[in-house]
Amino acid sequence: MIIAVAINPRASLVVVGGDGMVHLGINALAGPGAPYGSVPLGIVRSGTGNDMARALGLPLKDARAACERIWVALKAGGRLIDAGRITGNGTTRWFAGVVSAGFDAAVNERANAWRWPRGKGRYNLAMLRELATFRAIDYTVTADGDTWRQGAMLISVANGQSIAGGMKVTPDALLDDGFLDLFIVEPLSRVQFLAVFPKVFSGRHTGHRAVHIRQVRRVDVAAANVVVNADGERVGPLPLTVEVVPGAIRVLA
Repeated sequence: MIIAVAINPRASLVVVGGDGMVHLGINALAGPGAPYGSVPLGIVRSGTGNDMARALGLPLKDARAACERIWVALKAGGRLIDAGRITGNGTTRWFAGVVSAGFDAAVNERANAWRWPRGKGRYNLAMLRELATFRAIDYTVTADGDTWRQGAMLISVANGQSIAGGMKVTPDALLDDGFLDLFIVEPLSRVQFLAVFPKVFSGRHTGHRAVHIRQVRRVDVAAANVVVNADGERVGPLPLTVEVVPGAIRVLA
């Protein structure tokens, strides 16, 4: 659900839903060429993952409190955060949370096709199903001008901290620091992956030898037969360019 709210002399866009609805709102509002210009975005959590609401510290289980938070922030002017811009396949898309290209995107694709279970259980079950047949991917990565070949289970580019309802893939990411966090998991066996996976909910996976995180402003990622998701929504196949646009969106948080 999308709700337009007007308060003289300011108007806002309020989305009621999960990360997919936030993604729609971001694409309506982000950047100087967006149709709604500097209109701020309000979020009332009502979805499955809700990672952007979580990153912004918004109420997750109280719609009334979320609305009150929007009202207070609206009068105060809101908060500027960065957004990511994705270019490729002849289009440009924006995202607020995380771009996933690899195992995590495949899991999200599978989970989105299921109606049950809801919440974290859906992603955990989809992960186990996907892991049964998944193979490491051969990527070509260019990060701020540095190019290399990378074998990996997944590569993500994050503005926010988490995906899939609280998996803290980049626990130190900040929404307003002018950087994206490039997250890489090198090839692991199924047993090794299952051993490290539970740590992602607390952010303790970052100490594993196969996990690498670096701050970047622009990343070009290429690989064969890899579909990309942004904020849990399908974007399209690689190759894609992902870059940060500081202060691109104003949120009511």
